[in-house]
Amino acid sequence: MLENSAHVHQGASNVSGSSFLHDADNDKEQNGDVKMAETKSKASNLKHSYTIPCSSQFRDRVSKLADRKKVNVADLARSVLLMVSDADISDFADPGDPDPQDRETVILKSGPSKGRPWRRKPRLQVRMAPGYDALFIRKALNLALYMEEGKAQVRIDTPETIEQRQREIDRIRKEAQEAAKQEQKNHQLPETVEELERLQAIVSVLSFEPLRDGVQDRSDALHILGFPPKTYPSRMELRARFRMLATIHHPDGKYGSHERMSQLNQAMEVLRYAS
Repeated sequence: MLENSAHVHQGASNVSGSSFLHDADNDKEQNGDVKMAETKSKASNLKHSYTIPCSSQFRDRVSKLADRKKVNVADLARSVLLMVSDADISDFADPGDPDPQDRETVILKSGPSKGRPWRRKPRLQVRMAPGYDALFIRKALNLALYMEEGKAQVRIDTPETIEQRQREIDRIRKEAQEAAKQEQKNHQLPETVEELERLQAIVSVLSFEPLRDGVQDRSDALHILGFPPKTYPSRMELRARFRMLATIHHPDGKYGSHERMSQLNQAMEVLRYAS
């Protein structure tokens, strides 16, 4: 009876010890999970301080926008980074660095020069997750200003809006192609071809071939002005013809020729003295 009782007690003692060890292992695992979760949480909350050089005007505009929205500058940057693609931010305008004369004065709060004024470039201090470029953040803040002023906006495309925009593009392209074909047909109309031939004939008559040796005598002068040889046009006719040809051949005109204009002047001089 005693042996049986002792055996039972011993068995109970073994069970109790095994249960204790098992609970201890569970506690260790749970504590380890908690520590890992805490480590991950700390890693996700890790912040990096970015110094973003900018003009004092840009700094003030960004700071005022953040104040109006009741957020800080980092919140502005984060909102743009979350809503806009990296490619669009990279392609956006960079407000640039401050001018050489654009500086701000601060009082040093630590170090050997504590209490002394120090002139430095204007800047924005932004605490965000690590891994960004300061100039990239500056572009994001500039985009935030543009969006606030209505000069830029985030467009949300759905399959329906994309299809609608594609239909509009196809319609415009089709209209442009039809207009080009119609214009080509117009150039091939008989009356258009006839008009072009007539204008070409007029130009060939008025656009005389310059004389190699210049205007030497009266016959050369008549040829340059387009009169038949051995004719005696009146002074009024000479002036009218000269004005018409000068309008065509003046060097400042679209079809101007310095050489032809020079020979026109020579022809008028010869005929003036010959008459």
